[in-house]
Amino acid sequence: MNKKIQKQIEVARKKITALQQQLTGAKQQPDDPREVPRIEAEIAKLQAEITAWKAQG
Repeated sequence: MNKKIQKQIEVARKKITALQQQLTGAKQQPDDPREVPRIEAEIAKLQAEITAWKAQG
């Protein structure tokens, strides 16, 4: 795996961590009912990208 792919994976994992924290907060305080599915979809998208990058590398 080259350094560019490794860096992309690292950045995506950091985003996932931040999104998981947001998701926890959104579930505790459901101000906007659309927020939880949006965050979950974004996490799933990032996880799919990580899987694709690993397959490339």
